[in-house]
Amino acid sequence: MLTFSIPQARTMLLAAQGLCADPQPSITEDDVYNAIVRMGVLQIDTIHVVARSPYLVLWSRLGAYAPDLLDKLLASGRLFEYWAHEACFIPTEDFALHRRLIIDKRRHPGIWRWHKANEATVQRVLEFIQENGEARSSDFKRTDGKSGAWWNWTDEKIALESLHTTGELMIRERQRFQRVYAHRTTVLPDWNDDCCPPYDAVLEALTAKAVRCLGVAHEKWVADYYRFLKAETVKALKVLVDSGEVLLAQIEGLPGRAYIHKDHLQTSDAVLSGSLAATRTTFLSPFDPVVWDRARGRELFDFDYTIECYTPQAKRKFGYFTLPILYKDRLIGRLDAKAHRADKLFEVKSLHFEEGFELHDEAVAALGGALRECAAWHKTPQVKVVKASIPGAARRVTSASS
Repeated sequence: MLTFSIPQARTMLLAAQGLCADPQPSITEDDVYNAIVRMGVLQIDTIHVVARSPYLVLWSRLGAYAPDLLDKLLASGRLFEYWAHEACFIPTEDFALHRRLIIDKRRHPGIWRWHKANEATVQRVLEFIQENGEARSSDFKRTDGKSGAWWNWTDEKIALESLHTTGELMIRERQRFQRVYAHRTTVLPDWNDDCCPPYDAVLEALTAKAVRCLGVAHEKWVADYYRFLKAETVKALKVLVDSGEVLLAQIEGLPGRAYIHKDHLQTSDAVLSGSLAATRTTFLSPFDPVVWDRARGRELFDFDYTIECYTPQAKRKFGYFTLPILYKDRLIGRLDAKAHRADKLFEVKSLHFEEGFELHDEAVAALGGALRECAAWHKTPQVKVVKASIPGAARRVTSASS
C-alpha cells in the first residue's frame, strides 16, 4: 500500500490536474481538449468578472490560449454539455456513460416530474425546434407580465432546460455564451442508445475516472467528483480494487482508505522519490476541480474558502469573486480582481494572504509573473494592486507584475 504525506498528496492532485509545471508556449485545439479529458469535466459558470469560469480553469493550466478554441470544440461535437459534477463541458468520448445516466432516470427526479406535468409546453417547444432547427432561451419572451418559476423564466425556457436534462435536446453550440439548443438526433445523428453500457459499468468507469483525476483520492472525496451516492461509490471502488484498475493507498493524517489509479503509478514513484514537484504559480477559478470540494481544500491545503458573490456585501470578508492563489503546492491566499478591458487595466482590488505566509522575494516574483500573464491574456496590460493584507505587498507585487 502506497503512503503519501499531505504535501505529496497535493502534488499528486496537481499533477493529475495538469497544474504542476508551466504550460507550453503555443496552445492548439487538441491541447484544450486534452486538458478537459485530464480533468474529466469542465464546470460551467456564467459570472464574468475576470473571465467566465471554464475559460479561466483552462488558462490556469494552459496559459495564454485563444478562448474560442473551447467554443470550437463544442461546435465541432468533440464536447457536449450535461450535468456531471454540476453543469459541465464533457468529452464526447464519454457520452455513452452519461447517456446511460439520462436513460436510467435515477438523477434529477424533479425535472422528470416537471417534464411530465407540463407536456403541452414541452411539445410546443419541440415543435418550435422541429420547425426552426434550433432554439435559444431568448426566442421565448414572457408576455403575461408575470414572473416565471425559475429566475423569472418563461415556461418555454424551463422546458428547454427540462428537455436538455431529460436528453431530448443537446447544446449544439454557444453564441456569446448563450446556449443554442437542437434536437439530439441533429447533434449526434448516428447515435444509438444500444451503445450505452449498463448502469453498474458506468458507475465503475466514472468512479475510476474520479480517482484518476484526483491523483490520490481519499474515499470520502471520490463520490463528489461525478456526484454519485457514497454507498454506490464504495461498491464501485471495491470492484475496481479487485480488478486491479485502482490500488489501495493511504494519506498520512487522514484516517480511512485512499486510492490511486494504476495509470498514476509512474507519477507516484516520481512524487514519492522527490523527483516531481509542483512549480507553477497561477490563479484558480472558484469552480476549478482543485478547489470545488471545499472540505477537500481544507484537508489537503488547509485552505478555508467560500465564494462570496452570494454573500451580502457588508458580510464579505475577502471580496465578491476571489480567486485562490496557487504557489507551487500551496494555496497561499486569494485575490479579488477585475479586468477593466476598456481601460486596459487589470485591477486587484484586494490581495489576502493566508495567516503565517511569508511573502519572500521568490513568491513576489512568481505572483507578479502570474498577474502579468493573466493581465496580458485579458488584453489589460496595466496591473494595479490596490491593497494587500501584508504591509507593502501591494507595492511589491504591482512592481513585480510590470
